[in-house]
Amino acid sequence: MNARPGPAPARAEQSVRLWLRLLSLHNLVDGELRRRLQEQFGCTLPQFDVLSELERAGEAQTMSQVSRQLMVSNGNLTGVVDRLLREGHVRREESPGDRRVQLISLTDAGRARFEGMAAAHAAWLEELFGGLARTDLDAAVDDIHALRDHVRERHPSVSRPASRTPARNSTPTRPRTP
Repeated sequence: MNARPGPAPARAEQSVRLWLRLLSLHNLVDGELRRRLQEQFGCTLPQFDVLSELERAGEAQTMSQVSRQLMVSNGNLTGVVDRLLREGHVRREESPGDRRVQLISLTDAGRARFEGMAAAHAAWLEELFGGLARTDLDAAVDDIHALRDHVRERHPSVSRPASRTPARNSTPTRPRTP
């Protein structure tokens, strides 16, 4: 039984479809990465993200800097950082210029742990997207950037995270493009 093509969906319906497809893909990949991080490293995705951000920054960061980059509240970040502190993966110290400000940075153990997880993370993503041709991956990245830029241009109220410059010798991880 052949289905006849119906009329093209209305533009609003297509916008909803696009959003649902993006959300579905995000949830699929995110769920798999969360599962693998937990199973193989006993780590949550938020913990991995904090380690990744500290590695990317290459120097101690304030909680506010990390929360802004990860687009989470300081309150949500506190519990994650506290656990990483207890596990010896990050250190917390007072800012020399303002004792009220706390700086967090990777410990040697945290850096080593992150490097192992980052390598696995990159391999998992390659496994998930590896069946796609390089040209298809490039086109998808370009299309997503175009969509992001379009939304930002039309809606200036959309949050714009600070520019991200990779730290020297950093491992590409869970990129968050501005």
